[in-house]
Amino acid sequence: MGITAAALRLPKRHFNALDLSRLLAACAVLFWHYQHFFVPPVDFEFHVRRSIAPFYHQLAWAYDYGHVAVEYFWAVSGFVFAHVYLADTGGRGRFWLARLARLWPLHLLTLVVVAALQAGYTVTNGTAFIYHHQDLWHFVLNLGMAQTWGWQVNQSYNGPSWSLSTEMLAYAGFWLLLPRLQRLPAKWGLALVAAVAIAMFALIFANVLPPDQPAEALAAKLSTVVNCIAYFFAGTAVYAAALNGWLPIRALVTLAPVLALAGWSMSGMKHHGHDAAILAGTFAVLCAMLAIDLADRDDVLRFGRKLGDASYGIYLWHFPLQLAMVLVVDATVHTRMVFRAPALLIVFVGLAVIAGFASARWIERPAQRAVLRLADRISRCYAVKTAV
Repeated sequence: MGITAAALRLPKRHFNALDLSRLLAACAVLFWHYQHFFVPPVDFEFHVRRSIAPFYHQLAWAYDYGHVAVEYFWAVSGFVFAHVYLADTGGRGRFWLARLARLWPLHLLTLVVVAALQAGYTVTNGTAFIYHHQDLWHFVLNLGMAQTWGWQVNQSYNGPSWSLSTEMLAYAGFWLLLPRLQRLPAKWGLALVAAVAIAMFALIFANVLPPDQPAEALAAKLSTVVNCIAYFFAGTAVYAAALNGWLPIRALVTLAPVLALAGWSMSGMKHHGHDAAILAGTFAVLCAMLAIDLADRDDVLRFGRKLGDASYGIYLWHFPLQLAMVLVVDATVHTRMVFRAPALLIVFVGLAVIAGFASARWIERPAQRAVLRLADRISRCYAVKTAV
Protein backbone atom coordinates (compact mmCIF):
# COMPACT_ATOMS: atom_id res chain seq x y z
CA MET A 1 0.00 0.00 0.00
CA GLY A 2 1.36 3.42 -0.95
CA ILE A 3 1.97 6.22 1.52
CA THR A 4 -0.88 8.75 1.51
CA ALA A 5 -0.14 12.46 1.51
CA ALA A 6 -2.21 12.91 4.67
CA ALA A 7 0.11 10.55 6.54
CA LEU A 8 3.01 12.96 5.93
CA ARG A 9 1.43 16.03 7.51
CA LEU A 10 0.49 16.84 11.07
CA PRO A 11 -3.18 17.74 11.45
CA LYS A 12 -2.27 21.21 12.73
CA ARG A 13 -2.58 23.66 9.83
CA HIS A 14 -0.59 26.58 11.26
CA PHE A 15 2.03 26.67 14.00
CA ASN A 16 1.28 30.08 15.43
CA ALA A 17 3.58 29.94 18.45
CA LEU A 18 6.47 29.06 16.15
CA ASP A 19 5.59 32.05 13.97
CA LEU A 20 5.49 34.34 16.99
CA SER A 21 8.84 33.00 18.17
CA ARG A 22 10.37 33.92 14.79
CA LEU A 23 9.42 37.55 15.43
CA LEU A 24 11.04 37.44 18.88
CA ALA A 25 14.15 35.78 17.43
CA ALA A 26 14.47 38.54 14.81
CA CYS A 27 14.27 41.13 17.60
CA ALA A 28 17.00 39.28 19.52
CA VAL A 29 19.34 39.80 16.57
CA LEU A 30 18.70 43.56 16.81
CA PHE A 31 20.19 43.60 20.31
CA TRP A 32 23.21 41.56 19.26
CA HIS A 33 23.92 43.96 16.40
CA TYR A 34 23.32 47.08 18.49
CA GLN A 35 27.06 47.04 19.24
CA HIS A 36 27.63 48.13 15.63
CA PHE A 37 26.60 51.65 16.61
CA PHE A 38 29.75 52.03 18.71
CA VAL A 39 32.22 50.89 16.04
CA PRO A 40 34.35 53.82 14.77
CA PRO A 41 35.39 54.17 11.10
CA VAL A 42 38.07 51.44 10.99
CA ASP A 43 38.96 48.98 8.27
CA PHE A 44 39.62 46.06 10.62
CA GLU A 45 37.73 44.15 13.30
CA PHE A 46 36.89 46.29 16.30
CA HIS A 47 35.72 44.83 19.61
CA VAL A 48 33.03 46.75 21.48
CA ARG A 49 32.39 46.59 25.21
CA ARG A 50 28.72 45.68 24.96
CA SER A 51 28.04 46.68 28.55
CA ILE A 52 27.86 50.35 27.45
CA ALA A 53 24.60 49.64 25.58
CA PRO A 54 21.37 50.97 27.14
CA PHE A 55 19.55 48.64 29.56
CA TYR A 56 22.49 46.23 29.31
CA HIS A 57 22.10 44.80 32.81
CA GLN A 58 18.42 44.09 32.21
CA LEU A 59 18.91 42.73 28.68
CA ALA A 60 22.40 41.22 28.92
CA TRP A 61 21.35 37.87 27.47
CA ALA A 62 19.95 39.49 24.31
CA TYR A 63 23.02 41.71 23.86
CA ASP A 64 25.50 38.87 24.44
CA TYR A 65 23.70 35.93 22.83
CA GLY A 66 21.18 37.39 20.39
CA HIS A 67 23.19 35.85 17.55
CA VAL A 68 22.01 32.34 18.51
CA ALA A 69 18.61 33.29 17.08
CA VAL A 70 20.08 32.45 13.66
CA GLU A 71 20.39 28.76 14.58
CA TYR A 72 16.80 28.86 15.77
CA PHE A 73 15.68 30.32 12.43
CA TRP A 74 17.35 27.41 10.65
CA ALA A 75 15.72 24.80 12.87
CA VAL A 76 12.27 26.37 12.47
CA SER A 77 12.78 26.49 8.69
CA GLY A 78 13.49 22.75 8.62
CA PHE A 79 10.35 22.06 10.67
CA VAL A 80 8.15 24.31 8.52
CA PHE A 81 9.50 22.98 5.22
CA ALA A 82 8.70 19.44 6.32
CA HIS A 83 5.15 20.54 7.18
CA VAL A 84 4.64 22.33 3.87
CA TYR A 85 6.32 20.00 1.39
CA LEU A 86 6.28 16.41 2.64
CA ALA A 87 2.58 15.95 1.88
CA ASP A 88 2.62 18.08 -1.30
CA THR A 89 3.36 15.74 -4.21
CA GLY A 90 3.63 18.64 -6.65
CA GLY A 91 5.59 20.89 -4.31
CA ARG A 92 9.01 19.89 -5.58
CA GLY A 93 8.26 21.31 -9.03
CA ARG A 94 7.25 24.67 -7.55
CA PHE A 95 9.91 24.68 -4.85
CA TRP A 96 12.58 26.97 -6.29
CA LEU A 97 10.14 29.39 -7.87
CA ALA A 98 8.37 29.71 -4.51
CA ARG A 99 11.69 30.33 -2.75
CA LEU A 100 12.78 32.89 -5.34
CA ALA A 101 9.47 34.76 -5.19
CA ARG A 102 9.48 34.83 -1.40
CA LEU A 103 13.09 35.70 -0.63
CA TRP A 104 14.92 37.30 -3.52
CA PRO A 105 12.99 40.57 -4.13
CA LEU A 106 13.55 41.94 -0.62
CA HIS A 107 17.11 40.60 -0.60
CA LEU A 108 17.79 42.46 -3.87
CA LEU A 109 16.19 45.68 -2.62
CA THR A 110 18.11 45.75 0.66
CA LEU A 111 21.33 44.82 -1.18
CA VAL A 112 20.98 47.88 -3.43
CA VAL A 113 20.00 50.14 -0.51
CA VAL A 114 23.03 49.04 1.53
CA ALA A 115 25.35 49.46 -1.48
CA ALA A 116 24.17 53.07 -1.86
CA LEU A 117 24.44 53.84 1.86
CA GLN A 118 27.86 52.23 2.11
CA ALA A 119 29.07 54.33 -0.82
CA GLY A 120 28.08 57.48 1.07
CA TYR A 121 29.67 56.22 4.29
CA THR A 122 32.90 55.32 2.51
CA VAL A 123 33.17 58.74 0.86
CA THR A 124 32.93 60.36 4.29
CA ASN A 125 35.03 57.93 6.33
CA GLY A 126 37.41 56.28 3.88
CA THR A 127 36.19 52.80 4.79
CA ALA A 128 32.93 50.85 4.87
CA PHE A 129 30.71 50.36 7.92
CA ILE A 130 31.16 46.95 9.64
CA TYR A 131 31.21 44.86 6.42
CA HIS A 132 34.21 46.01 4.41
CA HIS A 133 34.10 43.95 1.22
CA GLN A 134 32.03 46.25 -0.99
CA ASP A 135 33.45 45.22 -4.37
CA LEU A 136 31.96 43.89 -7.59
CA TRP A 137 32.83 40.25 -6.84
CA HIS A 138 31.02 40.28 -3.51
CA PHE A 139 28.10 42.15 -5.06
CA VAL A 140 27.73 39.38 -7.65
CA LEU A 141 27.89 36.74 -4.92
CA ASN A 142 25.22 38.59 -2.97
CA LEU A 143 23.12 38.95 -6.10
CA GLY A 144 23.01 35.16 -6.44
CA MET A 145 22.61 34.59 -2.68
CA ALA A 146 25.96 32.79 -2.78
CA GLN A 147 27.89 35.13 -0.49
CA THR A 148 28.78 32.44 2.08
CA TRP A 149 29.42 29.44 -0.14
CA GLY A 150 33.21 29.59 0.30
CA TRP A 151 34.06 32.04 -2.50
CA GLN A 152 33.88 35.11 -0.26
CA VAL A 153 36.67 36.86 1.60
CA ASN A 154 34.32 37.76 4.42
CA GLN A 155 30.84 39.13 5.01
CA SER A 156 29.77 41.97 2.73
CA TYR A 157 27.00 44.44 1.90
CA ASN A 158 23.88 43.58 3.93
CA GLY A 159 25.90 41.34 6.23
CA PRO A 160 23.04 39.63 8.10
CA SER A 161 21.91 38.06 4.82
CA TRP A 162 24.81 35.60 5.19
CA SER A 163 22.47 33.24 7.06
CA LEU A 164 20.01 33.37 4.17
CA SER A 165 22.80 32.39 1.80
CA THR A 166 23.76 29.32 3.83
CA GLU A 167 20.12 28.33 4.09
CA MET A 168 19.87 28.15 0.30
CA LEU A 169 22.21 25.14 0.41
CA ALA A 170 20.09 23.51 3.12
CA TYR A 171 17.09 24.07 0.84
CA ALA A 172 18.98 22.33 -1.97
CA GLY A 173 19.67 19.31 0.23
CA PHE A 174 16.01 19.13 1.28
CA TRP A 175 14.86 19.45 -2.35
CA LEU A 176 17.14 16.60 -3.42
CA LEU A 177 15.91 14.32 -0.63
CA LEU A 178 12.23 15.27 -0.91
CA PRO A 179 11.13 12.52 -3.37
CA ARG A 180 12.68 9.84 -1.17
CA LEU A 181 11.19 11.35 1.98
CA GLN A 182 7.75 11.30 0.33
CA ARG A 183 8.09 7.62 -0.60
CA LEU A 184 9.51 6.34 2.66
CA PRO A 185 7.40 5.46 5.71
CA ALA A 186 7.56 8.26 8.28
CA LYS A 187 9.92 6.37 10.60
CA TRP A 188 12.45 5.79 7.80
CA GLY A 189 12.10 9.41 6.70
CA LEU A 190 12.94 10.38 10.27
CA ALA A 191 16.00 8.13 10.19
CA LEU A 192 17.19 9.72 6.94
CA VAL A 193 16.91 13.37 8.00
CA ALA A 194 18.27 12.55 11.46
CA ALA A 195 21.28 10.87 9.83
CA VAL A 196 21.98 14.01 7.78
CA ALA A 197 21.71 16.22 10.87
CA ILE A 198 23.91 13.94 12.97
CA ALA A 199 26.54 13.74 10.23
CA MET A 200 26.69 17.54 9.98
CA PHE A 201 26.85 18.00 13.76
CA ALA A 202 29.59 15.38 13.89
CA LEU A 203 31.69 17.49 11.51
CA ILE A 204 31.15 20.53 13.72
CA PHE A 205 31.90 18.88 17.05
CA ALA A 206 34.78 16.77 15.72
CA ASN A 207 36.49 20.04 14.71
CA VAL A 208 37.60 18.54 11.40
CA LEU A 209 39.92 21.04 9.70
CA PRO A 210 42.62 20.36 7.08
CA PRO A 211 46.18 20.93 8.30
CA ASP A 212 47.29 23.55 5.75
CA GLN A 213 46.32 27.16 6.36
CA PRO A 214 44.49 27.97 3.08
CA ALA A 215 42.33 24.86 3.34
CA GLU A 216 41.73 25.62 7.01
CA ALA A 217 40.46 29.08 6.08
CA LEU A 218 38.12 27.55 3.50
CA ALA A 219 36.88 25.02 6.05
CA ALA A 220 36.18 27.85 8.48
CA LYS A 221 34.08 29.59 5.83
CA LEU A 222 32.17 26.41 5.01
CA SER A 223 31.57 25.59 8.68
CA THR A 224 28.64 28.02 8.68
CA VAL A 225 27.08 26.07 5.81
CA VAL A 226 27.55 22.77 7.65
CA ASN A 227 26.05 24.32 10.79
CA CYS A 228 23.02 25.56 8.87
CA ILE A 229 22.38 22.20 7.22
CA ALA A 230 22.69 20.48 10.61
CA TYR A 231 20.11 22.70 12.28
CA PHE A 232 17.77 22.68 9.28
CA PHE A 233 17.63 18.88 9.09
CA ALA A 234 17.43 18.58 12.87
CA GLY A 235 14.31 20.76 12.66
CA THR A 236 13.00 18.47 9.93
CA ALA A 237 13.72 15.48 12.20
CA VAL A 238 11.66 17.06 14.99
CA TYR A 239 8.73 17.30 12.59
CA ALA A 240 9.21 13.67 11.50
CA ALA A 241 9.36 12.57 15.15
CA ALA A 242 6.10 14.39 15.85
CA LEU A 243 4.62 12.79 12.74
CA ASN A 244 5.50 9.37 14.16
CA GLY A 245 3.72 10.24 17.39
CA TRP A 246 6.96 10.28 19.40
CA LEU A 247 6.57 13.90 20.55
CA PRO A 248 3.17 14.27 22.20
CA ILE A 249 2.53 17.35 24.32
CA ARG A 250 3.54 15.57 27.52
CA ALA A 251 6.91 14.55 26.07
CA LEU A 252 7.55 18.05 24.70
CA VAL A 253 6.71 19.69 28.04
CA THR A 254 9.22 17.37 29.71
CA LEU A 255 11.87 17.65 27.02
CA ALA A 256 11.94 21.45 26.77
CA PRO A 257 13.15 22.19 30.34
CA VAL A 258 15.50 19.19 30.28
CA LEU A 259 17.18 20.53 27.15
CA ALA A 260 17.27 24.05 28.58
CA LEU A 261 18.95 22.79 31.76
CA ALA A 262 21.41 20.73 29.70
CA GLY A 263 22.25 23.80 27.62
CA TRP A 264 22.83 25.91 30.71
CA SER A 265 25.07 23.26 32.29
CA MET A 266 27.17 22.86 29.13
CA SER A 267 27.58 26.57 28.41
CA GLY A 268 30.73 26.88 30.50
CA MET A 269 32.41 23.72 29.27
CA LYS A 270 35.55 23.82 27.15
CA HIS A 271 35.79 22.29 23.67
CA HIS A 272 32.46 23.09 22.01
CA GLY A 273 30.57 23.65 25.24
CA HIS A 274 29.17 26.86 23.76
CA ASP A 275 28.09 25.05 20.58
CA ALA A 276 26.45 22.29 22.61
CA ALA A 277 24.61 24.85 24.72
CA ILE A 278 23.26 26.57 21.60
CA LEU A 279 22.14 23.22 20.20
CA ALA A 280 20.32 22.22 23.38
CA GLY A 281 18.83 25.68 23.88
CA THR A 282 17.60 25.92 20.31
CA PHE A 283 15.64 22.70 20.53
CA ALA A 284 14.43 23.49 24.04
CA VAL A 285 12.68 26.53 22.59
CA LEU A 286 11.46 24.62 19.52
CA CYS A 287 9.96 21.89 21.72
CA ALA A 288 8.30 24.47 23.97
CA MET A 289 6.75 26.31 21.01
CA LEU A 290 5.59 23.04 19.45
CA ALA A 291 3.97 22.00 22.74
CA ILE A 292 2.09 25.30 22.87
CA ASP A 293 0.94 24.92 19.28
CA LEU A 294 -0.27 21.36 19.72
CA ALA A 295 -2.14 22.38 22.88
CA ASP A 296 -3.74 25.35 21.09
CA ARG A 297 -6.51 23.35 19.44
CA ASP A 298 -8.81 26.38 19.14
CA ASP A 299 -6.20 28.46 17.30
CA VAL A 300 -6.17 31.13 20.02
CA LEU A 301 -2.67 32.19 18.96
CA ARG A 302 -3.59 32.80 15.33
CA PHE A 303 -2.41 36.41 15.70
CA GLY A 304 1.12 34.98 15.85
CA ARG A 305 0.89 34.05 12.18
CA LYS A 306 0.87 37.65 10.98
CA LEU A 307 3.42 38.73 13.54
CA GLY A 308 5.80 36.07 12.28
CA ASP A 309 5.46 37.38 8.74
CA ALA A 310 7.40 40.48 9.79
CA SER A 311 10.49 38.55 10.89
CA TYR A 312 12.11 38.39 7.44
CA GLY A 313 11.73 42.12 6.91
CA ILE A 314 13.03 42.94 10.39
CA TYR A 315 16.05 40.76 9.76
CA LEU A 316 16.95 42.23 6.37
CA TRP A 317 16.05 45.87 7.05
CA HIS A 318 17.74 46.33 10.41
CA PHE A 319 21.29 46.75 9.07
CA PRO A 320 20.44 49.33 6.37
CA LEU A 321 18.40 51.14 9.01
CA GLN A 322 21.36 51.04 11.37
CA LEU A 323 23.70 52.36 8.69
CA ALA A 324 21.29 55.20 7.90
CA MET A 325 21.07 56.14 11.59
CA VAL A 326 24.87 56.21 11.86
CA LEU A 327 25.12 58.49 8.82
CA VAL A 328 22.60 60.89 10.37
CA VAL A 329 24.33 60.91 13.77
CA ASP A 330 27.78 61.36 12.22
CA ALA A 331 26.51 64.34 10.23
CA THR A 332 24.70 66.02 13.12
CA VAL A 333 25.80 65.02 16.62
CA HIS A 334 29.33 63.87 15.62
CA THR A 335 29.61 61.27 18.38
CA ARG A 336 28.23 57.74 18.38
CA MET A 337 28.10 57.67 22.14
CA VAL A 338 24.59 59.09 21.80
CA PHE A 339 23.53 55.51 21.07
CA ARG A 340 24.01 54.82 24.76
CA ALA A 341 20.75 56.69 25.28
CA PRO A 342 17.77 54.39 25.91
CA ALA A 343 15.64 56.49 23.56
CA LEU A 344 17.81 55.55 20.57
CA LEU A 345 17.57 51.85 21.39
CA ILE A 346 13.79 52.21 21.42
CA VAL A 347 13.90 54.13 18.13
CA PHE A 348 16.11 51.50 16.47
CA VAL A 349 14.06 48.50 17.59
CA GLY A 350 10.78 50.31 16.92
CA LEU A 351 11.76 51.38 13.40
CA ALA A 352 13.07 47.91 12.57
CA VAL A 353 9.81 46.29 13.68
CA ILE A 354 7.74 48.85 11.77
CA ALA A 355 9.92 48.28 8.71
CA GLY A 356 9.35 44.53 9.04
CA PHE A 357 5.56 44.83 9.07
CA ALA A 358 5.50 47.46 6.32
CA SER A 359 7.86 45.40 4.20
CA ALA A 360 5.73 42.25 4.55
CA ARG A 361 2.60 44.10 3.47
CA TRP A 362 3.78 46.55 0.83
CA ILE A 363 6.97 45.02 -0.57
CA GLU A 364 7.29 41.28 0.02
CA ARG A 365 3.75 40.11 -0.76
CA PRO A 366 3.28 42.31 -3.87
CA ALA A 367 6.72 41.33 -5.15
CA GLN A 368 5.99 37.66 -4.49
CA ARG A 369 2.75 37.85 -6.46
CA ALA A 370 4.48 39.74 -9.28
CA VAL A 371 7.23 37.13 -9.61
CA LEU A 372 4.69 34.29 -9.65
CA ARG A 373 2.57 36.08 -12.26
CA LEU A 374 5.63 36.69 -14.43
CA ALA A 375 6.68 33.05 -14.15
CA ASP A 376 3.17 31.94 -15.08
CA ARG A 377 3.14 34.24 -18.11
CA ILE A 378 6.52 32.95 -19.27
CA SER A 379 5.37 29.35 -18.78
CA ARG A 380 2.25 29.95 -20.85
CA CYS A 381 4.20 31.63 -23.64
CA TYR A 382 6.64 28.72 -23.69
CA ALA A 383 3.77 26.22 -23.79
CA VAL A 384 2.22 28.03 -26.76
CA LYS A 385 5.51 28.11 -28.66
CA THR A 386 6.22 24.43 -28.10
CA ALA A 387 2.70 23.52 -29.15
CA VAL A 388 3.00 25.37 -32.45
